[in-house]
Amino acid sequence: MKIELNINKISDFVTNNEISEYSKKVEKSNNLLSNKTGAGSDFLGWHNLPSAITEKEITEIEETVALFKNKIEVLVVIGIGGSYLGAKSIIEALKPDFQISNKKPHSPKIVFAGHNISEDYLFELLEFLNKKSYAIAVISKSGTTTEPAIAFRFLKQHIEKKYGKTDAGKRIVAITDKSKGALRKLAEEESYKTFIIPDDVGGRYSVLTPVGLIPIAFAGFDIRQFIEGAKFMEQLCHKDTKFEKNPAAVYAAARNALYEKGKIIEILVNYNSKLQFIAEWWKQLFGESEGKEGKGIFPASVNFTSDLHSMGQYIQDGKRNLFETVISVKQNIHKLIIPEDAANLDSLNYISGKRVDEVNKMAELGTSIAHIDGGVPNIKIELPEINEYYLGQLIYFFEKACALSGYTLGINPFDQPGVEDYKRNMFALLKKPGYEKETAEILNKL
Repeated sequence: MKIELNINKISDFVTNNEISEYSKKVEKSNNLLSNKTGAGSDFLGWHNLPSAITEKEITEIEETVALFKNKIEVLVVIGIGGSYLGAKSIIEALKPDFQISNKKPHSPKIVFAGHNISEDYLFELLEFLNKKSYAIAVISKSGTTTEPAIAFRFLKQHIEKKYGKTDAGKRIVAITDKSKGALRKLAEEESYKTFIIPDDVGGRYSVLTPVGLIPIAFAGFDIRQFIEGAKFMEQLCHKDTKFEKNPAAVYAAARNALYEKGKIIEILVNYNSKLQFIAEWWKQLFGESEGKEGKGIFPASVNFTSDLHSMGQYIQDGKRNLFETVISVKQNIHKLIIPEDAANLDSLNYISGKRVDEVNKMAELGTSIAHIDGGVPNIKIELPEINEYYLGQLIYFFEKACALSGYTLGINPFDQPGVEDYKRNMFALLKKPGYEKETAEILNKL
């Protein structure tokens, strides 16, 4: 089985001929990817990554995780952007909501640091770790990115004070550049266990590298199945696959056709709260890839049915410049039947005997009909169920579609020049050495 894409519900807004025209543009984009002749071609390591991952690489990750089994209660993953969102999205989708650890016995609780500069968050994390046996996975190509570097400075001191320098070094895994950078240098000096972030894979495309695989494996989930799902989608989205059979190509064409019609906002919708952080990862992937040169679809997300009681009003009746992509889950893990109630004060006996999921599915269908009638095109992506295999498919599908969509839009989907602007201002305000000119300029502005 595989995830299924359905664009039938955009036919009132985009004609088949218009989709066909975009199919030709997407085909050219696919050739740019496959031939590595497009902008940013130095960062295409993700493109064939699922089929390129070796048994040796998987085994090394599994053996590293096994060394910590029964030894730690918590793994702190330090990273920002793609160095944390990908792993968090998969772990949050797979783990039980109300369980201290994750799926399997002896799997540590995964917590994250370095993804913000919140003083309260970091203080409370350190307080929490005072009473826990823990290890650290620090993720950074350079080792100097401000947010994770601050977090690692605090956590490195904390873990060394708690366990002593020698034992602490055995509790730190560094995921970094193969040969250069501050973290690579420190890891070699301190003899940390290390894994490599490939030079040709950008952060937001790195879920299938050790950046994502190590935290997911520590959480107790099956990275082999995750990789297999991605490998299946890689083959399905091959450049030689016919357009109508290639879900990434169809999705890229559909969203670009809608964009041309003035639909400049895409809302990723879920009806299962486990997918909330999939949307956070997706927003980074598409926002950072497409939002440049004054172009790009703005990626937003909602969690239904919760947000139907807030954002639902705007989506139904607000400005008609948006469309929805709905991730629908066909089969839930658990089953609950709504009970009969003799008093029926809540007037719910008309749905007693039905599964909760049946009610949810009718809310999904009813909302889709209402929004389409209200002028909001709907694209549907259906997962057979939430597990490692189908999430692997979903991750690669979005990565491939994003790259195709970016090329079709006429931009480089693998750089992020705008991200540097806030950094320059922050460094200038903090009077970082080497930024004296910028400091003078920004203080003059203020």
